[in-house]
Amino acid sequence: MATFSFSIHIPNTSFPSFPSPSKSVVSLPILHTLPHRNTLSLASSAAKHPHATSEHNASTSVTVETPPPGKNDNSTAFVIRARNRIGLLQIITRVFNVLGLRIDKATVDFEGDYFIKTFFVTDSRGNKIRDQKSLESIKMALIEALEDDDDDDAAISVAPPARGIMARKPRLEFGEGKGKAERMFGLMDVFLKNDPLTLQRDILDHVEFTVAKSRFSFDDFEAYQALAHCVRDRLIERWHDTQIHFSHKDPKRLYFLSLEFLMGRSLSNSLINLGIRDQFADALSQLGFEFEVLAEQEGDACLGNGGLARLSACQMDSLATLDYPAIGYGLRYQYGLFRQVILDGFQHEQPDYWLNFGNPWEIERIHITYTVKFYGTVTDEVLNGEKYKVWVPGEMVEAVAYDSPIPGYGTRNTIDLRLWAAKPSDQHDMEAYNTGDYVDAVVNRQRAESISSILYPDDRSYQGKELRLKQQYFFVSASVQDIIRRFKDKHRNFDEFPEKVALQLNDTHPSLAIAEVMRVLLDEEHLGREKAWDIICKIFSFTTHTVSPEALEKIPVDLMGSLLPRHLQIIYDINFHFVEELKKMIGLDYDRLARMSIVEEGAVKDFYELWPNKFHYKTNGVTQRRWIVVSNPSLCALISKWLGTDAWIRNIDLLIGLRNHATNAKLHQEWKMVKKVNKVRLAEYIETMSGLKVSLDAMFDVQTKRMHEYKRQLLNILGIIHRYDCIKNMNKNDRKKVVPRVCVIGGKAAPGYEMAKKIIKLCHVVAEKINKDNDIGDLLKLVFIPDYNVSVAELVIPGADLSQHLSTAGHEASGTSSMKYLMNGCLLLATEDGSTIEMIEEIGKENMFLFGAKVDEVGALREKGAALKVPLQFLRVVRMIRDGHFGHKDYFKSLCDKIEGGNDYFLLGADFAGYLEAQAAADKAFVDEERWTKMSILSAAGSGRFSSDRTIQDYAENTWGVKPCRCSS
Repeated sequence: MATFSFSIHIPNTSFPSFPSPSKSVVSLPILHTLPHRNTLSLASSAAKHPHATSEHNASTSVTVETPPPGKNDNSTAFVIRARNRIGLLQIITRVFNVLGLRIDKATVDFEGDYFIKTFFVTDSRGNKIRDQKSLESIKMALIEALEDDDDDDAAISVAPPARGIMARKPRLEFGEGKGKAERMFGLMDVFLKNDPLTLQRDILDHVEFTVAKSRFSFDDFEAYQALAHCVRDRLIERWHDTQIHFSHKDPKRLYFLSLEFLMGRSLSNSLINLGIRDQFADALSQLGFEFEVLAEQEGDACLGNGGLARLSACQMDSLATLDYPAIGYGLRYQYGLFRQVILDGFQHEQPDYWLNFGNPWEIERIHITYTVKFYGTVTDEVLNGEKYKVWVPGEMVEAVAYDSPIPGYGTRNTIDLRLWAAKPSDQHDMEAYNTGDYVDAVVNRQRAESISSILYPDDRSYQGKELRLKQQYFFVSASVQDIIRRFKDKHRNFDEFPEKVALQLNDTHPSLAIAEVMRVLLDEEHLGREKAWDIICKIFSFTTHTVSPEALEKIPVDLMGSLLPRHLQIIYDINFHFVEELKKMIGLDYDRLARMSIVEEGAVKDFYELWPNKFHYKTNGVTQRRWIVVSNPSLCALISKWLGTDAWIRNIDLLIGLRNHATNAKLHQEWKMVKKVNKVRLAEYIETMSGLKVSLDAMFDVQTKRMHEYKRQLLNILGIIHRYDCIKNMNKNDRKKVVPRVCVIGGKAAPGYEMAKKIIKLCHVVAEKINKDNDIGDLLKLVFIPDYNVSVAELVIPGADLSQHLSTAGHEASGTSSMKYLMNGCLLLATEDGSTIEMIEEIGKENMFLFGAKVDEVGALREKGAALKVPLQFLRVVRMIRDGHFGHKDYFKSLCDKIEGGNDYFLLGADFAGYLEAQAAADKAFVDEERWTKMSILSAAGSGRFSSDRTIQDYAENTWGVKPCRCSS
């Protein structure tokens, strides 16, 4: 059984569990009579048990005592017991100051890791505080401040900022000034409202005060910006509550590290997950704006490339929806991958300036910055009689955090996607300025910022490899520092680290995190090697999204030694102990030892044979919130109507209920109408983009993927040429029997991938020939969609009748685009590869169009080489290209050479006859509307297994060991 996301992790061994500290969860306001955001417990466990001393069951307590007669008679004594940490005294005094109270005297005693501080306090007039309600309010405020230190980043320990910031807080007094306190906390004690008048007022306020435009004169884009900030306000509100809740509960958290997050647009998705889209649409309508028009003003966030990046985005949505305590980490690319521009049929890459007009969905955290080190030397240092390694860097840059709230659907939980931007180190800049070298300072700044400028720097040169490695380590180092800081805010004993931290590495890019955590544990936390490695083995899991060994990244040793000298030492040490352990298991089998060595590692198969328990197969998934609810609202409404509930949006297994209606004529009629509406949208987009008008009666046949030889877009184009050739040679009567097709291809080729670029050019020249041929008319059209992205996919996928997934068997680890099409009732024409294998189990072969060699047949076919017989139709269409039928004869020669004469590695010729048969079967089914519609309904009904909700739940239960932590409503 093949599939899909391929998870390799070191399973947790059993270890003693300790009860988590019971937290006092309180709401911010002082007044009990005001409506609270949350209904939460006000009593801490330590307050109930003031003499508790175990660090596992004690927490902050605040009690009020009466001073002995004659001593501080006019004061009220507040006794505070809490774990000692830097800055705690300032927090306590700040609370008293904010409340308008005066501290007459303070004493302190210590009890292990805890201190007991007694503050003798009076009101602003020097009188004892006697009112019981006021005393309880003060206690609540103290506990809130001491136990929160939230949002999760309030007590961050990082390099000091270059400039000091002084904040003045108002004094809120008791007694006569009590009304001020009531007013202050009362104003912030209810959630933002979502009635039309409030929403309109909030939008107009952002127009005037955020966008800085007159509320009497602003355009669609400015209205979008104000709208986005208005929605962001509501996200931040939930986000703060979620972070406070996580901090109080202190659950085990998942930290999801991915170099790519293809989030797409945020407006519609956020409003749907918040459950207030209709309210905003109504409010905008009354202001004279259309929600759909404003939504189109948003650009895509260019933080990823293809399926890997979109999978990360889907998983973040599911993590939030399922209430898991999680944080995503990535890079804030200034330019993203690239913008694909087609000129005369050739792909050109241009920077995608997606941040030129700002990003209202992110929050810059200028106070959250970590120093990342590069180059330098490693020296020895003795501490307490033990020798430790010290990395003395040759270059440092700063990682600045940018946070984007990710809301869940049907829950208050809103989690964090934290992205890092590279900035120059102030220390180096000041050195340059002090020597008058302004130009050098500017060059240093540009060199630092280049680290997070673009996704996947071209690594064909040494400089490119160095920049890519820098980028990966920068991302890893900042994330690991943030993770460990969060842990140390609550815990001091690293024995608890595996109980509180799960680190998921999404593909190979963040794999340096293993060496980085090891470095921190050894060199900074001074743990022994065995203990540090034991922790590493318990916290990490890794997912690979490819089954091709050549796709796994390799780093030249000299580059690693130069850029990250300490990490190279650690990797050598890990490898030494690993090989020694292997020798005990397999003996002196030096060939196998060499294959399994981390330095120039070999086949995965060798590892699997020794540790099959470490390999977990997961079926990937996509989120139905984005790919049905947002992108296909008509289908969403139809499904909810026929299922009698919209609960499937959170529990997609309910889609199976559509099978009960798969033959219902009324559903068929409504289902076809939804498809027609979506085809109209797609047809309009095609005409706007290319000027080409297409027939709505035609089958919309789509292949949208990253351009790659193994994905076989070339097979699709060869099939289109064959169809064109057949139609040209038909008489008029036979042409009347042809099923009209609109063939759509979209995808980007990597800048250095010449064969992929030639396939794009071939697509364009074939399209030009076909689309201008009057003999063909509406029977066949070919369209290439440039710069394919998430927003375009939201148009294409709902409008597609047929979707092609043609990878050579054995090359696709998963393939998530097919899942999106399946959810939308699109029929699949596919090889039995990747996720298609599981789709066969869910919807049956009879509801798909399958073809091609099986994975166990591929090797034998390749061995035949030039002796492999291919159909005459294949030879004919390749000859048409070779002979210049579509022009550019010399340019396409190398492309033809790759698929003829025994060079056809991806077996286009071997699979061509089966491909044509599958296309013919699709034609036959399409003209039978009843059969086609039933197959479409059954496809959507069987897509529940391919939701990212199920994927995440599988990971959480079987790999990460994290549990839901739902924030109360």
